[in-house]
Amino acid sequence: MGRPGTRRLAVLTVSAALVSVGAAAPPAAEASPATAKVPVAVGYGGAVASVDADASAAGIEVLRKGGNAVDAAVATAAALGVTEPYSAGVGGGGYFVYYDARTRSVHTIDGRETAPLSADEDLFKENGKALSFNDAVSSGLSVGTPGTPATWQKALDEWGSRRLGTVLKPAERLARDGFTVDDTFRSQTASNETRFRYFPDTAKLFLPHGKLPVVGSRFKNPGLARTYRELGREGVGAIYRGDIGDDIVKTVERPPVDPAAGWNARPGKLAEKDLAVYRAKLQAPTRTSYRGLNVYSIAPSSSGGTTVGEALNILERTDLSKASQTQYLHHYIEASRIAFADRGRWVGDPAAENVPTKQLLSQRFADSRACLIKDDAVLTSPLAPGDPRHPAACGKGGTAAPTTYEGENTTHLTVADKWGNVVSYTLTIEQTGGSGITVPGRGFLLNNELTDFSFTPANPAVHDPNLPGPGKRPRSSISPTIVLDRNDKPVVALGSPGGATIITTVLQTLTGFLDRHLPLVDAIAAPRASQRNAAKTELEPGLYDSAVRSRLEALGHSFTRNPEIGAATGVQRLPNGKWLAAAEKVRRGGGSAMVVDPAP
Repeated sequence: MGRPGTRRLAVLTVSAALVSVGAAAPPAAEASPATAKVPVAVGYGGAVASVDADASAAGIEVLRKGGNAVDAAVATAAALGVTEPYSAGVGGGGYFVYYDARTRSVHTIDGRETAPLSADEDLFKENGKALSFNDAVSSGLSVGTPGTPATWQKALDEWGSRRLGTVLKPAERLARDGFTVDDTFRSQTASNETRFRYFPDTAKLFLPHGKLPVVGSRFKNPGLARTYRELGREGVGAIYRGDIGDDIVKTVERPPVDPAAGWNARPGKLAEKDLAVYRAKLQAPTRTSYRGLNVYSIAPSSSGGTTVGEALNILERTDLSKASQTQYLHHYIEASRIAFADRGRWVGDPAAENVPTKQLLSQRFADSRACLIKDDAVLTSPLAPGDPRHPAACGKGGTAAPTTYEGENTTHLTVADKWGNVVSYTLTIEQTGGSGITVPGRGFLLNNELTDFSFTPANPAVHDPNLPGPGKRPRSSISPTIVLDRNDKPVVALGSPGGATIITTVLQTLTGFLDRHLPLVDAIAAPRASQRNAAKTELEPGLYDSAVRSRLEALGHSFTRNPEIGAATGVQRLPNGKWLAAAEKVRRGGGSAMVVDPAP
């Protein structure tokens, strides 16, 4: 049992820099069809990491013109709405975490979508029975009030230096002129082809001439270009009080279905009032102390900050830097299992539920749960939750319940600027392709975030904090994270898509970087395990096909294979104003790391 000190952390930071400094950085100018994705870049003037080269280039363009990290984050996010339309866009929501270098403080925005004011616990029931997920998702019922446009405006108002219209220009140009279709975009279109054909406007946009987009072809979205231009000219009021919002409401209330499809796209309840009263919320971040560092993330309505934080607190007493690979993964998996058991019982929208956020993040509660972990045995899932309000040593304060399903898409971006400001921002329309419903003429898909609610109580014996309700925000697993040192300066910032696997991806990447001393790009690339209070832990092939799997099975673990978990990005502060940007090497076709001025 030990605590790595500051000296060891300094060595980790320098060693990561030495490993990565020779990596080639792509040109920081606008991306072109010939621009290759590069997973790591080192240099000065700021950095951007995302899943897409065009999107990262949009952020770099804004940084080069004197914009700050917030300006660049909004520009990158808007560009992702063009090139990653099945993961994010103005029809969705997300969570924004910002480090202010001047005040050395962290701030957050909850831009989660909300249920209609007319919603109740029976939102996803018909004739007294819960709808299936498939029946609910491709319907107006699944669509929440979008929060992404309000998040962009709130972030720019609070901390930005450029107008919305200015930072939307790169994305508007990208939508108008088009981007090059890659394998990931085609395969995601193919996986949604059947339901995209239910909706003529979706099929017209994403299945040009009735066919899947061809890899290497140019994909243009003039409707989205017009939407961005209108938002730039009129502001986000065009969505919350204007014509775009009217179009959203009409689409949700009367989903435009192809009559020949035979699909029952149930109408939603979203109304003009729901848009008019929506607010992106400034709120305090979660904060967890780990290895002498301060780990900041997003508080409920997302469960990301509390669940990652609790798991880190559970792992605090174990020296993971000296553990074998087997014991490291064993403790990481068990901490995840416990934290997810507690998440399911206690976390929901704090505006509607009494969420014990402070107690979930207390070291006392973590210690009371950590004693459940044994070096030579495995806990059984689903594990019963503890009671953070009344911690009892090795106590289980309730009936076990499984973790509910969340769609596994989303996208994450991480940005730093030359002044030292940092943004970690995860945005989403929930599952790949969202609801499948495109707003006619507007060029963007609507979210299916309301399916993140529990359709019925996960555990009938106790109150479920994640049932639908009027104006309520469904629980999320989004976990944008910023880690500061003892002097409140950034060490690393990161995040990931992946539904509930976001939490485990962020946790594993953090421990890989901070405890196992992996360079950031290698901590991101490391094969992943994801345990979410389920009977079996998901393993990527790099672990499933390795010898460590049999050693973990000897302890009692059970596994199932998952071909791909998450798609993280991050930035790391290096000495003397230098930044390292890191993204995936392979997952989702690889990510794109860029800096303003690459180091020689």
